[in-house]
Amino acid sequence: MRPRHLALALLVVTIWGVNFAIISLGLRQVSPLGLAVARFTLAAFPWVFFIPRPKAPWRLVALYSLFIFVGQFGFLFTGMKIGMSAGLSSLILQLQVFFTIGLSVLLLGERPNAWQAAGALLAFGGIAVVAVNVGGDVTLPGLALLILAAASWGGGNIAARRISMHNPSVDVLSLVVWGSLLAIAPLLVLAVLLDPDGLATSFVDLDWVSIGSIAYIVYPTTLFGFAVWARLLGTYPVATVAPFTLLVPISGFVGSALLLGEAIEPWKIGAAVLVIAGLCINLFGRRLFAASA
Repeated sequence: MRPRHLALALLVVTIWGVNFAIISLGLRQVSPLGLAVARFTLAAFPWVFFIPRPKAPWRLVALYSLFIFVGQFGFLFTGMKIGMSAGLSSLILQLQVFFTIGLSVLLLGERPNAWQAAGALLAFGGIAVVAVNVGGDVTLPGLALLILAAASWGGGNIAARRISMHNPSVDVLSLVVWGSLLAIAPLLVLAVLLDPDGLATSFVDLDWVSIGSIAYIVYPTTLFGFAVWARLLGTYPVATVAPFTLLVPISGFVGSALLLGEAIEPWKIGAAVLVIAGLCINLFGRRLFAASA
């Protein structure tokens, strides 16, 4: 990978990791579903007037939006609000890899290999460590919602896979912008039905921290991050680019410690080691075994 592209990959995963601490700052004043509505409204407008819609069936784009944006971020923001630290959220969300594998088996007929199964067991062992340490900044409902967010991301990945099968050259940024547009209405309906008071007060007298949080979540994290990632995936093999996401929880823990003062207890380090080790086995196990054989 060229030095410039390496720097961009490291920048994006750092932005994505620190984003969890930024979300926590935004949730101090804005309701979870209100924050999701703001995110995708600003990610869609005015860009839908300049970026052509993705060349894919609307049904698949709608499914992608429902899982990746409505489900993932609805569960993520709510889970963080009711009881999940930013650092742990950045870690648990990486379970999307294994939900993607499981759903690909059920829906696409793919067959997982032994390394993927072993990696999943190890990673879910890390989640068990989190579960037995509930209390303080971690609650069981918050953990459950984060796992649902990871499952939703996995469902969105399957929808994206279907889209790429229909059109391998689909523009990912176009998919993000138009998917954001389709996410606004269902998120707004959910906010009105589930938390109308929170939605009504979310955007009254916003302070600069909340405004900055929303701007960070929309522009560097969503539009810049996805655009750069799509360019990298179009330039290099997926196996070269995908492993960089292993750094997201690391920057998530560091960002949470620096911006929020979150303590990094030994059990959190243990959980992170198990999850990241599971992801590494999933990504590299077969190649490492073949190289050592």
